[in-house]
Amino acid sequence: MLLLNYTCTVKSLVTIIGRPNVGKSTLFNRLTESRDAIVDPVSGVTRDRKYGSVIWGRQEFNLVDTGGYISNSDDVFESQINSQVKYSIQEADLLLFVVDVTTGITDLDQSIAELIRKSQKPTILIVNKVDTGDKESDAMEFYSLGIGESFSSISASNGYGTGDLLDRIVEILPDQPEEEENEQPRIAIVGKPNVGKSTFINTLLGEERTIVTDVAGTTRDATDTPFSAFNLDFTITDTAGMRRKAKVDDDLEFYSNVRTIKAVEKSDVCILLIDAEKGIGKQDVNIFYQIVEAKKGVVIAVNKWDLVEKDTKTHDKFVKHIHERIAPFDDVPIIFTSNVTRQRILKSLETALEVYENLQQKIPTSKLNDYLLDVIEGHPPPAIKGKYIRIKYITQLGSKYPAFAFFCNLPQYIKDPYKRFLENKIREEFDFCGVPFQVYFRRK
Repeated sequence: MLLLNYTCTVKSLVTIIGRPNVGKSTLFNRLTESRDAIVDPVSGVTRDRKYGSVIWGRQEFNLVDTGGYISNSDDVFESQINSQVKYSIQEADLLLFVVDVTTGITDLDQSIAELIRKSQKPTILIVNKVDTGDKESDAMEFYSLGIGESFSSISASNGYGTGDLLDRIVEILPDQPEEEENEQPRIAIVGKPNVGKSTFINTLLGEERTIVTDVAGTTRDATDTPFSAFNLDFTITDTAGMRRKAKVDDDLEFYSNVRTIKAVEKSDVCILLIDAEKGIGKQDVNIFYQIVEAKKGVVIAVNKWDLVEKDTKTHDKFVKHIHERIAPFDDVPIIFTSNVTRQRILKSLETALEVYENLQQKIPTSKLNDYLLDVIEGHPPPAIKGKYIRIKYITQLGSKYPAFAFFCNLPQYIKDPYKRFLENKIREEFDFCGVPFQVYFRRK
């Protein structure tokens, strides 16, 4: 097994903080170009954090939406929300402190400003809801908070000023450090609580390296373990079980989820453990797509396979159901394992290392064009409004994860079905099993 040189960057973490109902979630949705954060005029809707990714220019960073910081309220979640906001401040590389121009400075704004001063974290003070010219002058009041390396007036709801804000964010963020070449591969074991992650690692290591009990959530933090197999050295990370947000009911559980998300970000490949007796559930799918969105390699290990009553069709039915749940990205290795019988434990690790190789491969441009231009000629993009799309050139981009650029005359007319067609053709010809990749269309 040959591992290629590999470098990757660690994305910065930018955290949005502020009191309730100042527009934090609206700003999160605007910057991530999503609707992931719930937006409601009722204050306090966001009670825990939402992670997203932002790409601006050549820089990519993680963005976090937090619950609104409150004090002396009737909200039973007040202490938990505030504790999580404080933790968010501690782990952030840059803070976006959002205030509301329509209400002016409040006591809560002052309290949050004090937290920021104590943290000494780089901060941008963002005055939101500046959607008319006369509110620009009202925004000047917030200078008196004495907060931030920068000051920005925006309207998150209509996008006014958010481009300039993004420019300022990438200016302030530290350069994304590159990890050294030939660094040991990092493989994270992830999944819901009590699917057997710690036992999986103990079985692999042949010793009781991690604590195992029948109580779900025994593992509270991500732990790294050096390991050698197949004449290779690498690192295995045991992670806390990731629960649904509705189940995250204490601070410790919340921190465990945060650390697991960060462990996924640091990993190269994740082995997602699924409980064979329960099948693939909604939370399993959510974790799967967190891995995919982080652009990490993925292997699905169906654990506790020894506990399932089987016939000749059980295996195929299970695989088909998993593919249906994770579609459209179903080019993923699926291994059936058992901690008790040690069934295919090493096989799942070997498969993860094969996915690691797939993650690193670079397809020569000449090989891409020789294959794909013939495919495109035989199945060209459909004409739109009488205009014909001509794809002339394809190349793999030099990004830290596989991505391909198709240069054509009318990139704006390429629709998702044709994009998926090309993705499938790439997977048919080249081995990217277990690897999410991106396809871009650019004007030649």
